[in-house]
Amino acid sequence: MKNNVKLARIKANLTQQQLADGVGITRQTISLIEKGKYNPSLKLCLQICYRVNAQLDELFWISEEEFNSEENNR
Repeated sequence: MKNNVKLARIKANLTQQQLADGVGITRQTISLIEKGKYNPSLKLCLQICYRVNAQLDELFWISEEEFNSEENNR
């Protein structure tokens, strides 16, 4: 799923490893989240938001049209 984690991480001046360490997961998982290849739990989404000082909807929200488009492309 599309998200803005990478942009928020860079804005927070964090490496993937630093963000991973801050939320208790691996760097590889952060990479997969940023690429949209791993859908994190709500708890992990919130942990990432707190670490990069962003709101949930800023990082993970997509419009209904975008959601439907992604579903149709599967």
